[in-house]
Amino acid sequence: MSSGSDTSGRAGAGPLRIGLTGGIGSGKSTVGAMLVRHGAALIDSDAISRATTAVGGSAITPITAAFGAQVIGMDGALDRAAMRALVYRDVDARQRLEAIIHPLVGAESERQARTAIEAGTRCLVFDVPLLVESGSRWRSRVDRVLVVDCPAATQIARVVARSGLAADEVQRILDAQAPRAQRLAAADIVVHNGDDVDLATLECTIAQLARSFGL
Repeated sequence: MSSGSDTSGRAGAGPLRIGLTGGIGSGKSTVGAMLVRHGAALIDSDAISRATTAVGGSAITPITAAFGAQVIGMDGALDRAAMRALVYRDVDARQRLEAIIHPLVGAESERQARTAIEAGTRCLVFDVPLLVESGSRWRSRVDRVLVVDCPAATQIARVVARSGLAADEVQRILDAQAPRAQRLAAADIVVHNGDDVDLATLECTIAQLARSFGL
């Protein structure tokens, strides 16, 4: 864990808001789950995004209008493979998709945050895979940015092992995300989770971090 994890002197009242991010395969979700076990409330933007594009989701109608029925599966949910292929070859398509989904995700994230605050949580963790890519849109909503970091080779190996995707497919996903250096530059806190870090060591690191968050 890097230095810079002190949360004193932050602006604003209410629970501490942590923006959790990291590239695919970094172990970000594992870190989020650990923080939850220490008492944080997790708002998972990826899970919210998936819900908006599931059958009956709030993004399905505007996505159909913007891209046509060819990106909607027979079950009525977003055909992720078809949409992935489209956005990889068309930057404008990605921007149009994000313009539909991001406001929906933001609104639901804030609704979940309000619920957690009402329940008395002391720390909100916003799990946002593309936090750095979003610029000030997410950064302005959190007190600290926590980046889970590991080498790209480790990311690729982990994703191939868990998903069955080919290494070149995973590399394309990495290429579409913020570069590692850009994420690290945006971080207030860095948790290293490379091949040299076992689960027990990571758990100790997160326990220490949770204490600094008041958990």
